Amino acid sequence: MKEIPVIENVLKLNDEVASLNRQTLREAGVFTVNLIGSPGCGKTALLEATLSRLKGRMRIAVLVGDLATARDAERLSRRSDQVVQINTGKGCHLDANQVRQALKRVELHRVDALVIENVGNLICPVGFDLGQDIKVGMFSVSEGDDKAAKHPHLIHESDLLILNKTDLLPYVPFNLQQFREDVATLNGAMPLIELSVLQGQIDPWIRWLSDVVRPGRGSAEQSR
Repeated sequence: MKEIPVIENVLKLNDEVASLNRQTLREAGVFTVNLIGSPGCGKTALLEATLSRLKGRMRIAVLVGDLATARDAERLSRRSDQVVQINTGKGCHLDANQVRQALKRVELHRVDALVIENVGNLICPVGFDLGQDIKVGMFSVSEGDDKAAKHPHLIHESDLLILNKTDLLPYVPFNLQQFREDVATLNGAMPLIELSVLQGQIDPWIRWLSDVVRPGRGSAEQSR
């Protein structure tokens, strides 16, 4: 019982900083996405393809969360000059203060959208508000069709769900219908996008992102 106030205080402090982040981003007119998925689901590859596809149409900055190395940030920096790596060491998620410190290195006046690529984890990142407008959950076919049912909190919290690596469906044991039914049962109002980053099949994601991010209008008008 003694641990409960400590946990509540940590979350309360995080939420306070997250509110400051949200205010800063909205005042700058930056729409912010918190991208959550497991290691290897294709988050960085999706962002690489997104930056390439939307170059000249949308100014996107990326905060990259990882335990160690700057490899993901190095990959993305080839396509954007506004990429910041956040290494968490043993931390299994990003918190609002880490994001706030990273924002100091982003020229927000030159940004339409900010994507926070959270640490590869389906559990810890879900409960921490970072100041985002929306959360996007990401799974891949190679992880198995039971992941939505096993991680209901991510489904409940997400505004959009992405299923990647659909090109592998003929080769791995993945019941697509069961996966769709699990998602619909947990959060029937949430859109599900199925794509293959490897095959360049990301049009549904690009259309969705282009629809929610309106350059020059400010994220406060776009958020829920």
